[in-house]
Amino acid sequence: MAKQRSVWLSLTLALALAATGCSSTKKDQVADEPPEVLYQDAQERLQAGNFIRAAELLEAMDSRYPFGAYSNQVQLDLIYAYYKQDDSARALANVDRFIRLNPNHPSVDYAQYMRGLTNMATDHNFFQELLNVDRADRDPAYARQAFADFRQLLRQYPDSVYAADARARMTALKNRLARYDLSVAQFYMKRGAWLAAANRAKFVVQSYPDTDTLQPALQIMTQAYDKLGLSEMANHAEAVLKANFPAG
Repeated sequence: MAKQRSVWLSLTLALALAATGCSSTKKDQVADEPPEVLYQDAQERLQAGNFIRAAELLEAMDSRYPFGAYSNQVQLDLIYAYYKQDDSARALANVDRFIRLNPNHPSVDYAQYMRGLTNMATDHNFFQELLNVDRADRDPAYARQAFADFRQLLRQYPDSVYAADARARMTALKNRLARYDLSVAQFYMKRGAWLAAANRAKFVVQSYPDTDTLQPALQIMTQAYDKLGLSEMANHAEAVLKANFPAG
């Protein structure tokens, strides 16, 4: 398995280096056209789904005309182009740059929304999804960050046109995080770490009571407390379980 991971990492690195070299060469070949011509070309590439070439044109504009009439929109379009290429590092860097340089711009909510989308997309590992690997027990750091990004968007811009979609994505992310913590509790149960299992299951119950992890978390609490000889706590957890899932 370690050898397989090594092969994947090598392949990923090779592809990234090839893409970087190719991008650099093409960017050097961007014609010295007026900004409106370059921008129109970039927009056509975006519409056509040619995000690599669109980014190269936008990068050239960003470098040649940093204070031009298209400056802010070029930065926003670059964020989108990088996001569509799964280039999370550059997408996030440009989000941070845009917000830092334009804190009062009317499209800051869009930049914040794209931060959440980018982190959420980064949580999906290409190779694991390709091989249909269950990701419930994988590190959810990017999912947590995406959840925080969308929450910040809703706090700062509750009336944003992106607010509804952000709320929907937060629900999906909450389920992802709940499944991760439940998988940790299940791991502790398998190892006989009853106290750790009970504590993590209790965290799931308290943090994600509106997800489908509630029932299995309560079951773990009941079993773990029973193993620990904590009869009163086991009985309480079982009572809550039966009250919420009488048919279970």
